[in-house]
Amino acid sequence: MAARVELVALPGIPSVRRGEDVAALIVDAAAACGEALRDGDIVVIAQKIVSKAEGRMVDLAAVEPSSEARDLAARCDKDPRQMELVLSEAGEVIRAKRGVVIVALRNGMVLANAGIDRSNVDAEGDSVLLLPVDPDASAARLRQALTARSGARVGVIIADSIGRAWRMGTIGTAIGAAGVRCLTDLRGAPDRNGRPLQTTDVGTADELAAAASLLMGQAAESTPVVLIRGAGASLGEGRAVDLVRPLAMDLFR
Repeated sequence: MAARVELVALPGIPSVRRGEDVAALIVDAAAACGEALRDGDIVVIAQKIVSKAEGRMVDLAAVEPSSEARDLAARCDKDPRQMELVLSEAGEVIRAKRGVVIVALRNGMVLANAGIDRSNVDAEGDSVLLLPVDPDASAARLRQALTARSGARVGVIIADSIGRAWRMGTIGTAIGAAGVRCLTDLRGAPDRNGRPLQTTDVGTADELAAAASLLMGQAAESTPVVLIRGAGASLGEGRAVDLVRPLAMDLFR
């Protein structure tokens, strides 16, 4: 039989609010469309619903920008209040110019605007949504809760849309993971001609997140959870932070 990977988008998940049980919403949504979590499933969850459940919504009206945030906003032509939040999330500002601010978060991820977003926020007032404080820890909690509710041994990926340094366009990317082998080291494995691979590391979790993103969409699709089946070989121990290139290997910093 030919190898096959199946992706199943779960419809019907409502707009998530602070404190809601995301695992329960996922299990209920699966049941409503005749699905159930199975051993080996990988559950890819949009970052926004995790952040909303964890109370990471911030009303900009309550933010008082510092002088540093005002200076950064002037350089980038951005809202000083949002720049205050960017600075609070960032460990380092890497690049700032008109319309763009690139920062490294405390976990090492390099993102525009510290991943802070206004799209699909569903809140009154002028609110923005921050990333989870520790996306890998969030994924671990969700994995534990999903297993407790379903009895299935699953992996969890928290995915967000992220731009890439050398390519145009955003792509689904793993920012948090649990129970998934995120980085697959193929160095030393033979190629088709028996030559050992020298430098091949595969970003397995990012590949899975990108595949799920095709069904999640980027705008008003309202399908924030996708089940991936047939990729059970990717289950294992790993964290999304394993995918962050170490600073010593970063040729541009």
